[in-house]
Amino acid sequence: MYGILMIDDDTELCAMVEEYFQGEGMCAQSRHTCEAGLRAVQDGVWDLILLDVCLPDRSGFELLSEVRPLTATPLLMLTARGDTMDKVVGLEMGADDYMAKPFHLRELLARARALIRRSRMRQDALRQPERVLLVGDVALCARTRTVQVAGAPVQLTTVEFHMLELLLASAGDLVSRERISLVALNRELSPFDRSIDVHISNLRRKLGPSPRTESRIVTVRGAGYIYVDVETPPQQTACITN
Repeated sequence: MYGILMIDDDTELCAMVEEYFQGEGMCAQSRHTCEAGLRAVQDGVWDLILLDVCLPDRSGFELLSEVRPLTATPLLMLTARGDTMDKVVGLEMGADDYMAKPFHLRELLARARALIRRSRMRQDALRQPERVLLVGDVALCARTRTVQVAGAPVQLTTVEFHMLELLLASAGDLVSRERISLVALNRELSPFDRSIDVHISNLRRKLGPSPRTESRIVTVRGAGYIYVDVETPPQQTACITN
């Protein structure tokens, strides 16, 4: 049974989510303050964390900044108004996904299952022999979920990692927004969903400048993205271990 931690001060909503998830074979527990939520993260083992932006003692963003270094558990932010800046800030700080309130419990369940499924697949991959993907000065190893640029480690969120893996595997070719959404976000592309743009912007910033191209990732308006910082086709080599 999957363990879900919901950190939200709306006790009625928490009770609804707990009951609904219980009926779907998941065990959801709630905490209603940042401090209680932080203790639960430190003391428990969770498959998913649901974190509200507006909490009574501190901002959910502050808690996110403390939680993310402690665990790679998938984290979904809940925003009260669906405010674009809330979404952008959450994604930039390490959230894997977001949902605006009010939301349908069925959609929340679908998002939760998708995030947990990706996390489990990553854990399974860690137990398998893997090769590292080399494109220019970027090295990506799926087994250890590590990325290096010119030999220096780069910290990526789960979604950013999967997007980069997809772009590197197709380096030099267009990767559509639809494919990125399906593979990296595990959902169909929504016409008004700008989260892909935020993740790509984060990737550009974290990967840094290239000695060969102005930008490593080029936007093809209305179509998708191309990883252009490549001189030769992507190569596979032994996985990097330290």
